Amino acid sequence: MDVRRLYKSDTDKMICGVCGGIGEFLNVDPTLVRLLWAILTFTGPGLIAYIIAAIIIPGRPD
Repeated sequence: MDVRRLYKSDTDKMICGVCGGIGEFLNVDPTLVRLLWAILTFTGPGLIAYIIAAIIIPGRPD
């Protein structure tokens, strides 16, 4: 059984790697995740959610 885990991306990141990590986890283009997150930021609590996600989501272990 292959267990998938959500990690911040080390390679595809612009700020903290949250959107890149979510894109890798969901197997979608991280640009799409960033676009949706930007829309969420302008229409709701996206910035606070990003900060919380950056704190909670762990980095990929070495």
